Amino acid sequence: MRKIGLATLIFFLLLTVFPHCTNGKRVSESNPKGDVKVMHEKMVETQIKARGVKDPRVLSALLKVERHRFVPEEYLGSAYSDQPLPIGEGQTISQPYIVALMTELLELKGDEKVLEIGTGSGYQAAVLAELAREVYTIEIIEPLASAAKNRLLELGYQNIKVKAGDGYLGWPEAAPFDALIITCAPDHIPEPLVEQLKEGGRMVLPVGAYAQELKKIVKRSGKIETIDIIPVVFVPMTGDAVKKKK
Repeated sequence: MRKIGLATLIFFLLLTVFPHCTNGKRVSESNPKGDVKVMHEKMVETQIKARGVKDPRVLSALLKVERHRFVPEEYLGSAYSDQPLPIGEGQTISQPYIVALMTELLELKGDEKVLEIGTGSGYQAAVLAELAREVYTIEIIEPLASAAKNRLLELGYQNIKVKAGDGYLGWPEAAPFDALIITCAPDHIPEPLVEQLKEGGRMVLPVGAYAQELKKIVKRSGKIETIDIIPVVFVPMTGDAVKKKK
């Protein structure tokens, strides 16, 4: 029997008791291409496709965009897990399934101009950029907006415009938009965003202060049709959304 040194034994004990303390380094430093590729493919197959997301373009985009590039170093080991993760400033990157579901609900064909509210680390924007012609994304927390902008440029995305600002007000100078996605929860449907949605456009957002519901909205003849999808939990929308509660 091969003898195990004391240092090796301590390492394996730590790995068993504190898996997330060492897992991040294992993913990022030890055979990252192999490990990450397997976990990435498994995420799409078991967390997304198996739950009913069928659009082949969405599945392809989720396979192309590497989630581990959008999470902090200390969470690399959980980058492909079935959960939201902290990204700093009290914000999170959404659960992979929720990203896929919301994206599929937008029904993107490839030539759309999309507005995203709540850039976060930029993961959702990157997925959208694989599916649409142009993506405009707004983040109210300036450090997150700046970091996401730099990250997306480093990854080669040229069709994403990022700005720091109050997403409740939208991006009027770039409107109208074919599709709109909100990744934080207002307690009502923001009227400025409805106004910036093109006729026939789709909006997907969580709504609710406590009990939140993911909703899909379609704008027809200036009015909105609303479909309830599933209960969800998102961080609340801040800024003007708080001042204009209904």
